[in-house]
Amino acid sequence: MTDPQDLTPEDLTLEEKASLTSGADFWTTKAIDRAGIPSIMLTDGPHGLRKQAAASDHLGLNDSVPATCFPPAVALGSSFDPELAERVGVALGVESAIEDVAVILGPGINIKRSPLCGRNFEYVSEDPIVAGRIGAGLVRGIQSQGVGSSLKHFAANNQEDDRMRSSSDIDPRPLHEIYLRGFEYVVKDAQPWTVMCSYNRINGVYASEDPWLLGDVLRDDWGFGGLVVSDWGAVNERVKGLAAGLDLEMPSSGGFTDAQIVAAVKDGSLDESVVDTAAGRVLSLVAKAQARPAAARPLDAEAHHDLAREVAGRSIVLLQNVPVGGTPVLPLAPSASVAVIGEFARTPRYQGGGSSHINPTRLDTALDAFGDRASFAPGFTFDGSGDAEALRAEAVALAAANDVAVLFLGLPDADESEGFDRTHIDLPAAQLELVEAVLAVNRKVAVVLSNGAVVALPFADRVPAIVEAWLLGQAGGSATVDVLTGAVNPSARLAETIPLRLEDTPAFGSFPGAFGHVRYGEGVFVGYRWYDARKMAVTFPFGHGLSYTTFSYGKPTATVEDDGDIRVTVAVTNTGAIDGREVVQVYVAPESSTVERAPRELKAFASVALAAGETQDVSLLVRREDLAYWDIRVDRFVVEGGAYRVEAGASSRDLRGSTSVHVAGDEVRIPLTANSSIGELLEHPIVGPIVREQLSGGQEAADGAMDAGIMSDEAMAKMMASFPIGRLAGFPGMGIDREQVEQLIALGNRG
Repeated sequence: MTDPQDLTPEDLTLEEKASLTSGADFWTTKAIDRAGIPSIMLTDGPHGLRKQAAASDHLGLNDSVPATCFPPAVALGSSFDPELAERVGVALGVESAIEDVAVILGPGINIKRSPLCGRNFEYVSEDPIVAGRIGAGLVRGIQSQGVGSSLKHFAANNQEDDRMRSSSDIDPRPLHEIYLRGFEYVVKDAQPWTVMCSYNRINGVYASEDPWLLGDVLRDDWGFGGLVVSDWGAVNERVKGLAAGLDLEMPSSGGFTDAQIVAAVKDGSLDESVVDTAAGRVLSLVAKAQARPAAARPLDAEAHHDLAREVAGRSIVLLQNVPVGGTPVLPLAPSASVAVIGEFARTPRYQGGGSSHINPTRLDTALDAFGDRASFAPGFTFDGSGDAEALRAEAVALAAANDVAVLFLGLPDADESEGFDRTHIDLPAAQLELVEAVLAVNRKVAVVLSNGAVVALPFADRVPAIVEAWLLGQAGGSATVDVLTGAVNPSARLAETIPLRLEDTPAFGSFPGAFGHVRYGEGVFVGYRWYDARKMAVTFPFGHGLSYTTFSYGKPTATVEDDGDIRVTVAVTNTGAIDGREVVQVYVAPESSTVERAPRELKAFASVALAAGETQDVSLLVRREDLAYWDIRVDRFVVEGGAYRVEAGASSRDLRGSTSVHVAGDEVRIPLTANSSIGELLEHPIVGPIVREQLSGGQEAADGAMDAGIMSDEAMAKMMASFPIGRLAGFPGMGIDREQVEQLIALGNRG
């Protein structure tokens, strides 16, 4: 039998090569017994392994084997810790290897354009640097175990509504700077074995058949060397997709699209070399999977559960902890009696719905973790059934009888899932009424939230303690109590802004679009970039999160290194009495720019453990390429030269110190034409001095306008700066004729 690693497409018939480019069933690739090519399995992640317990069915809906359900990306992203993500990736790789899974489908790093997206629980952040670094950590961890990852959903898949047909209509700058940048980071830094193309269209072209996206960008610009697989059911026209760079269609088409490929080659509409390329990539993937050593069995489920608990504790964001009677509500005092209120404490919502739904090895609840210390009342039901008034009255009585009331609130499964988007960001009315009723009898209230995407918090000005616990995986109940009692000091930060209202959000009014198109009209101003540019009030800003200790910052320093990267150093001190962890964030912006840019953008971050009283010089690297904007004139990233403001702090709105550094710019030479403006010619190093001299000698028309009081020197200069040079020729008194314009253009382009 031939070793699959030694096979090439030339060893196979056309029909065999075509067969390799689509699945055998829902989860596996086709085997070719004659050539010794085995089938391999690709199966769902991304925060746990979802492998069917029985044979693959045609819809992939059979029960899955037990696996560790780690915190989904909505929580893991809040850790701001790529190394922690890598440890989760290692565990995912181990569990996949034990189950003989070749590729686990994840991570998902699509940008959270709107809080309404039903799949936000599966994505990391509204910021591409956070999404890219967390995603790269997961990929490195998974692939360290000889298991492939599948970076998804490539690209601009930011809603569930009409997701299989809708066109994400995005201008070049936001497309490159926001929606592709995280994918670029993961591809360049971690080289995932596979990239999964998304369902949607991008500017009218399906991602599954876009040669620009799958070829020019992914392979030529970023150097991706792996395989492109379709999202399940994302193929629109198979032959067109194959030619564009889509190597593997999933799931099986029953041989229908294989036959289309063979027919296209035979009628000359598809070059056989295209089939060879795709088949070769499938063979390479199979060879990588076969090279993995046999996994050690059985799974150490207890160790992985312990890791899930650690990660969950590191993912909980303490949003607010206002003192009541001079003492913060959290951590709960050991002697305090506690009323635990809310069905989520007893019946946790620990993951999202849809393809990523994991069958956990065990499940902790917060109520069990409290043990005998707390008394309990459900307060409400998830589906609105039961006697709402009686449930609320029972909860209020319990709150009044205890020192502290901890309310577990959130969104039921039915409110958010893959496959549909939310229409609002509100908590259920019964839960909001419960909060007000409890506050009326007990001022010491802590609200713990369970949600896969941000929710409005109309009670934030009245509830002293608020904990954003997201969806925390199977150990989330114990991890939440760890944080509430102080066994774990919270250290997570918001990877997405919590707005005051849905109407304040960047995509409001253009989400989810209509008639198969959604216009990304907010441009590059996504998430905190939008709120900060408009100086809008928010409930809690991007990067925000509190601790049970406090931290102070020294003045940051910034130095440009030989390769152009910026090394930022800032002294951070734990000024409190207990050990803690601070997420140090570095925001950067040019002090002046020729294009619209956010007031500041996150460019580096580090999660740093500090003992009580300890000071550490934290060193962070801002990559030069992350300073660049997409210049639509030359169709590439460009770093502007000049002074850059570098700010270090604890959130996008809690900046503790700043400095300035000079950055050398990239040279951008724009060909001169008759439509080039006078301002552009004046800035040109060769023709600029000539134009100045000629204009200074012939300003009769301009002088006349100024003498008549029509406009000032400054106003005239601004108007003329945007005037096309070709239209200036022949203007009376301007001193430039058409021949001189042509000579200037030729001189500038020649230089």
